[in-house]
Amino acid sequence: MSENRLTNILVPVFAVILGIIVGAIVMLVSGYDPIAGYSALLYGAFGDRYYIGETIRQVTPYILAGLAVAFAFRTGLFNIGVEGQLIVGWLAAVWVGVAFELPKVIHLPLAIFAAAAAGALWGFIPGFLKARFRVHEVIVTIMMNYIALYVSNAVIRSVLSDQGFKSEKIYPSASLRSEFLQSLTDYSTLHYGIIISLIAAVVMWFLLEKTTTGYELRAVGFNQHASHYAGMNVNRNIVLSMVISGVFAGIAGAMEGLGTFENVSVKAGFTGVGFDGIAVALLGGNHAFGIILAAILFGALKVGALEMPSAADVPTELVDIVIALIIFFVASSYLIRLVLTRLKKEGK
Repeated sequence: MSENRLTNILVPVFAVILGIIVGAIVMLVSGYDPIAGYSALLYGAFGDRYYIGETIRQVTPYILAGLAVAFAFRTGLFNIGVEGQLIVGWLAAVWVGVAFELPKVIHLPLAIFAAAAAGALWGFIPGFLKARFRVHEVIVTIMMNYIALYVSNAVIRSVLSDQGFKSEKIYPSASLRSEFLQSLTDYSTLHYGIIISLIAAVVMWFLLEKTTTGYELRAVGFNQHASHYAGMNVNRNIVLSMVISGVFAGIAGAMEGLGTFENVSVKAGFTGVGFDGIAVALLGGNHAFGIILAAILFGALKVGALEMPSAADVPTELVDIVIALIIFFVASSYLIRLVLTRLKKEGK
């Protein structure tokens, strides 16, 4: 293993360790017991079969949101709009789930495809504006998040809901729920979405690393001028990158709509999954396998935090502080790399 590759692995590991250590210091300063707090967090994430099921269920959309962010990163784009793409994907999947009653072999793939198409459309718009008019994708995707939130709320109220705040439950033929997986995990909300998310990670890895299209996308991300000189269609690849990123995000929404909740409801604010996907991608080094590991960590932190107030009298907000610290240390990777380089020199 090369030194550079080893450093790339060690940086996020040290970032997590530092985040946990500084988080413990914050707990101490705030008058809480960090050992009791982290023990409660671990138990709430992995303490029994039910908690493990809930953690895996939470990991599912995190993997897909992380893949969406990472795919754009790897191709030189910053997709802040994963949250909005997830919301429209969730809406589209549930809409198909309640509008039709078909055999499961047709209905479920159709609902997931609708979510992917909705996410792709929401990714296409900023991609097209970037390619055609050089409008920065960060500005457009942030605005598209709010458009997605309020448009989806309007559609739910006017089209999908009789009660005014949520849709009907989807037909069983469109559901990702699994009695087998639920029975294994003491009837948690675990569903088949975890399998889809793992397949998506393999698809992203294969597409970027093993195909000509992936090579072109990465080349455009590295240097647009050189790619254009080499005969690549830069504008087409920018749009394609945002569309594929939107597909991953839309499928993440389908996991929530068809698996976890089996409906869609009016939202007072963002789900947060899309924004957490940015942290997952950063911690995972924008690589498929790293994203899976980072999603497991974030899923465990989010689910485990729910046990902290009752078991250790520690507020769940402290977990958000730990997550923020991990992101801070990942973003400050230059400092960690500098320390590692000096340690290597001293070792020699």
